[in-house]
Amino acid sequence: MKEKNAYRPKEIEKYVQEYWEKNKTFRVNMDVKKKKFYCLSMFPYPSGKLHMGHVRNYTIGDVIARCQRMLGKNVLHPMGWDSFGLPAENAAKRNKVSAFHWTVENIRNMKDQLKKLGLSYDWSRELSTCEPNYYRWEQWFFTKLYEKGLIYKKLTEVNWCPTDKTVLANEQVVNGSCWYCEGKIERKNQLQWFIKITQYSEELLQGLNDLKRWPKKVKTMQRNWIGREEGLEIEFRILHTREKLFVHLEKRKIYTIMGISCLYIASNHPLIIKISKKDKRIRNFIQSCRKIQISEEVISTIEKEGVFSKMYSIHPITGKSIPIWIVNFLFNQNICVKLSIPNYNHEDYKFSKKYNIPFERIILKNTKDLDYSQKDRTEVFEETILTHIEEYDGMKIKDINNQITKKLTSLKVSKKKIVYRLRDWEVSRQRLWGVRIPIATKDDKKVIVIPEKYLPIISYEDKKGPKIYSEFKDLDKFKNNSIRIEGEECYLEKDTLDTFVQSSWYYARHTCPNYNEGMLDKEEANYWLPIDQYIGGIEHATMHLLYIRFFHKLMRDQGLLFSNEPVKSLLCQGMILSDAFYSLDKDKKKIWLSSDQISIKRNKNGRIVESKDRQGNSVTYAGMIKMSKSKNNGVNPERILEKYGADTMRLFMMFIAPIEMNIEWRISQMNGAHRFIKKLWKMIFDHSENQSNEVLQVNQLTERQIDLYLNLQKTIKKVTQDMIDQFHFNTAISEIMKFVNKISNYHQKNEQDIALIKEAFNQVVLMLFPVIPHVCFILWKVLGNHQNIDFQEWPRFDESYINSQTKKSLIVQINGKFYDKIYVKENFSEEKIISIVRKKCFRRKLNKIKRVIYIRSKLINILVE
Repeated sequence: MKEKNAYRPKEIEKYVQEYWEKNKTFRVNMDVKKKKFYCLSMFPYPSGKLHMGHVRNYTIGDVIARCQRMLGKNVLHPMGWDSFGLPAENAAKRNKVSAFHWTVENIRNMKDQLKKLGLSYDWSRELSTCEPNYYRWEQWFFTKLYEKGLIYKKLTEVNWCPTDKTVLANEQVVNGSCWYCEGKIERKNQLQWFIKITQYSEELLQGLNDLKRWPKKVKTMQRNWIGREEGLEIEFRILHTREKLFVHLEKRKIYTIMGISCLYIASNHPLIIKISKKDKRIRNFIQSCRKIQISEEVISTIEKEGVFSKMYSIHPITGKSIPIWIVNFLFNQNICVKLSIPNYNHEDYKFSKKYNIPFERIILKNTKDLDYSQKDRTEVFEETILTHIEEYDGMKIKDINNQITKKLTSLKVSKKKIVYRLRDWEVSRQRLWGVRIPIATKDDKKVIVIPEKYLPIISYEDKKGPKIYSEFKDLDKFKNNSIRIEGEECYLEKDTLDTFVQSSWYYARHTCPNYNEGMLDKEEANYWLPIDQYIGGIEHATMHLLYIRFFHKLMRDQGLLFSNEPVKSLLCQGMILSDAFYSLDKDKKKIWLSSDQISIKRNKNGRIVESKDRQGNSVTYAGMIKMSKSKNNGVNPERILEKYGADTMRLFMMFIAPIEMNIEWRISQMNGAHRFIKKLWKMIFDHSENQSNEVLQVNQLTERQIDLYLNLQKTIKKVTQDMIDQFHFNTAISEIMKFVNKISNYHQKNEQDIALIKEAFNQVVLMLFPVIPHVCFILWKVLGNHQNIDFQEWPRFDESYINSQTKKSLIVQINGKFYDKIYVKENFSEEKIISIVRKKCFRRKLNKIKRVIYIRSKLINILVE
């Protein structure tokens, strides 16, 4: 038999969620009379079920959104689906269905899971990037950027994933492997589409200064990625030819031009390709370089190798011949020629020694002699004096830099230039499941953009397409590879767009997802944007978070937006870590196994010492790593929901650690959160049986009642500061838990006690509502409140009451000497304080007081005979 009024989360949560859906509680519209708040969490790939990492991200966003509603703001809190791309396509392939049908089914399942978490989304603003009414405007915008000259196509060397058969951006290559399948990357030449993000390099860099509420780490990562460097572009003529090479030197390192050993040149430089036709040795070296991934992570770790080009450049100042070496570590489009300066770079020093390349030794005066085996010595103080540099002997570095700059300028072999590490965004992909590029060619090879009236160009796989998975090589199966424009047959571009393009503007479309007259409804978009609070992982710092800033500026320059930046405040939550295991297949590729497939042995300290699969084969324990579907170590929230309910899961997520910290997943930790909810539930139901109509009279409270009421006011203040102002949700919840314990130890003796406890419970429920909304929805009613809690204001604390009732320390002196310390309230009079001191000092005769020196809230000095 079920206990009356027992906490039954499944029943409670189902009832409350149905109420919200029926009453469209979280539906929101533009209201210029109210202060808006746009809260957004990064949307998910619908390639499988949610895991606990998703739950943490979306719970944080929901708590913030609910808090802001209680502050009276007009809150936009939407959800959508990043539904194109590799994860969805590969999952569809494994399940032998079309990507469209598989994605739609997963969206339905994941949406149901999100609703079960009690997330307060405005589902009327739901969008999916694979829907034509979304990507038609992306295609339209592509044509506008193309017409402005911001998009181009060129033959380039790319990262090619042979497993997934697609091009990857450099950011998607991790340790020389594909970010998704972990297969080794190859290099190949291919025609690719680019967006000129480099034209916005300076604005993207300077705009970081305005992002006051972004994590410093993210801004630092973006600054380094953009990589601004001010200096000189110096011309080096090649001996006995008309060819010239151009090298960039940083402004503060101009003097290092006097210590060159050689010029490095990339193996894919056009000049090297040209001379390789007559030199087999160079051709073989170029071929070996093609096996190296372009990823800078890989290049920084490989053995630096080179081959002499048999060419020399002329030093622009000394006129000496400088050998030119073809090397295996330069692939950057912006840096394909570089100076070797062994004095200040350990790698240059090793290279010069390896190939016996002589170099000038620059000696630093007033410093220790250089140890050439040391690591990078690029940092040199301006006051340092250099010797043995011909006419610059004994001059300070700053002066040498100025002198050399003037000389190079007078020789007309240099110019001031700012360079950036950032490269243009490579956006074309060889996938079926993506947004088709809206470009076509005629029979005469003339390139045309697709006019708006012909958009959208439907994706290869959509609801009308085949129900089984296809591959890019099977393009001939599709009939939509050509189009008639103005009666003329045109052939559509086959490539699709990188999914980062879709996720670079979805936040703006959420403001007007059903708008059919354009990409954005300007009135709606400019009311809601920029995003007031964005939540997502720091791993997106130099990809998604940089791209949305770029796209926002593109949309602004198209006249769609007024603001310069898309996000005011950014919160990067910590990851959920979970045990991960893998075995190797015959090709040494990792096959990730879920913990359900593994038997585990632990030592006394709880560490895993042995792990085997169901067949008894040993598997490798990869440690506690980020939960993800690709690593098969995600925990299905359905299991937790079934056992504990959504509110327990939400409370656990917000209480277990500061939101920026990583969490090691342990299901046993869920029990504490569940016990607290059950305790609160029982306390309020027990209290409801003794309710009265007595109104709380704050001015008539006894000392005992004042103590609890004062504690309530302090709790509201601390929770408000932690939860609303600083997002310290774990400490806020801890404060509430402490106060609930105080309530449980408070003995009710009269009607005022009952009224006081009711007031305390009301405020506790309101403070906990953003975190455990289902429970609080019911308990609010149980406490006798007739209005809906969804529309209640955040609790307010009485600062004056706290100050007047809080006891503060006061130093007691007698005849100027320290005697004791007492605690008194702010509003105590001098006479009352003297009375307290008399009682405190009953062993001392204080009858003959000559004078009292009282400094409010600090000390009282009683002068006696």
